[in-house]
Amino acid sequence: MASLGAKRREERLQAFFAPDEMITREQYNLVLCGTLLYGLLVNVILCAVVGDVSQYINWAAFMVLYFICAIVGVLLSAKSSNPVVSFIGYNLIVVPLGLVISTAVELFSVAYGSQIIVQAFLITMCIVAAMMAVAVFKPEWCESFGHLLFPCLLGMVIAELICMLLHYDQSIFAWLGAALFSLYIAYDIYRSQQFACTVDNAVDCAVDIYLDIANLFLRILQILGKSRSRN
Repeated sequence: MASLGAKRREERLQAFFAPDEMITREQYNLVLCGTLLYGLLVNVILCAVVGDVSQYINWAAFMVLYFICAIVGVLLSAKSSNPVVSFIGYNLIVVPLGLVISTAVELFSVAYGSQIIVQAFLITMCIVAAMMAVAVFKPEWCESFGHLLFPCLLGMVIAELICMLLHYDQSIFAWLGAALFSLYIAYDIYRSQQFACTVDNAVDCAVDIYLDIANLFLRILQILGKSRSRN
């Protein structure tokens, strides 16, 4: 899926758009931010209303549905040049991942108290703000490390799976994941400003940034949970 997304990004960079498809840079960033905030708001609502998904559905069955929806959502977003279709794909990612997040929030809240959720949220937002500043003021840094991110992510996922199967301690992967997704936020924000200003491109970029933020939040929850369990 990541390679498909990378291919789609290159196509978007080189694509020709008719004048009636173009919007201003301000409108583009407004659509991007609005789409991103919509996804985060959906997650907040799901956390408040749904809680632990395993109360309602078998967890294994849910994870299968989650991966199916996520793959279909990424494919729709990556393949389509229609903003409506891309937004449908975005929702197919946001809602299932939001349910995963709501389950994690419920479990961590029960185990460690609701304050850990507030801490994880605030830390995530601080990192997002810092990475946004990096993308704006040091775009050359983002361009230089961009090609290293996917190989690092792939290597981390493989190593994490191996450690899981061998029952080794996986604590370090929470830190590595948090660092990697922080860099991804800076890179994807930087990349979002390289595309032509169309509504579809704005929605597609919101997909990338949303996934970065959601994964960062989950990794920070893991770090805080591990820290609390040691005390």
